[in-house]
Amino acid sequence: MNVFVAGGSGAIGVPLVRALVAGGHQVTASTRSSANASMLRSLGAAPAIVDALDADALTRAVVAAHPTHVIHQLTALPKGGPRSAKDLIPTNRLRIDGTRHLLAAAIAAGARRFIGGSFAPIAALSADVPADVKDAAAAVRSMESQILDASRAGAIEGIVLRYGMFYGPECASTIEMLTMARRRMLPRIRGDRSLLPSIHVDDAARATVAALERGPAGSTYDIVDDEPASFSAIAQAVAEAAGAPAPIALPLWLPRLVAPLMARMISLRLPLSNAKARAALGWQPLYPSIHQGLRQLARRAA
Repeated sequence: MNVFVAGGSGAIGVPLVRALVAGGHQVTASTRSSANASMLRSLGAAPAIVDALDADALTRAVVAAHPTHVIHQLTALPKGGPRSAKDLIPTNRLRIDGTRHLLAAAIAAGARRFIGGSFAPIAALSADVPADVKDAAAAVRSMESQILDASRAGAIEGIVLRYGMFYGPECASTIEMLTMARRRMLPRIRGDRSLLPSIHVDDAARATVAALERGPAGSTYDIVDDEPASFSAIAQAVAEAAGAPAPIALPLWLPRLVAPLMARMISLRLPLSNAKARAALGWQPLYPSIHQGLRQLARRAA
């Protein structure tokens, strides 16, 4: 395959490029910053420096790469994760306008298949969406519907992958959480009833390659691990991986004062399943739970 990865320098982009190159595929990876070009070359990809919100420039970059497959992994999130709704505004634009531009570019280039990376915790929200995530939920719905509508119209084979919360040794959010745990700034929540879907970035990359190769067009899959966990259990696992003391316990109202959006997201209860992806893609996570993935991370660091 000749694959164009839009957002190739991001949390999922880097392991995905690495997996595609290891599989013998030709890869062009886009990034907005020329500072990432040498890193992408070191992974074996041809870098394309382009802003996905510039439709003409993006079309030129994609057409020049002659891809058979295009992957949408465009986000613009803060390294430590979004703390308020305003932190999501750039990513919302990429999910609405960036998706439209990338789809048009992929079709113009004659690509056969288009994979869109969505976000399971927002995609799974009900119609009664809280005000502070309403725009983000609308952006996710727009991205997904654009891809699936194009697939139904026969313009391109579209597939949507709804990833759980990413973690891994190269994820800025994981590094941030490990640092916070060592400083005892990553708490557990009293009376925590949350249930959060996670996925190691290497497992997410493997699922994406499987969808490229054999996913039925027009499909949507939850790409999550086998065992969703509460935020407090995740905080405990991070502390153990960091070699830090057990997290302190806080009431939920306190994180809500500091980071309201993040507090809302960590209190969700989303028991998502990867059964459909397992059956259709022949994929299963190497790290069935975030506890196992973080233990492996700690062993690598030792």
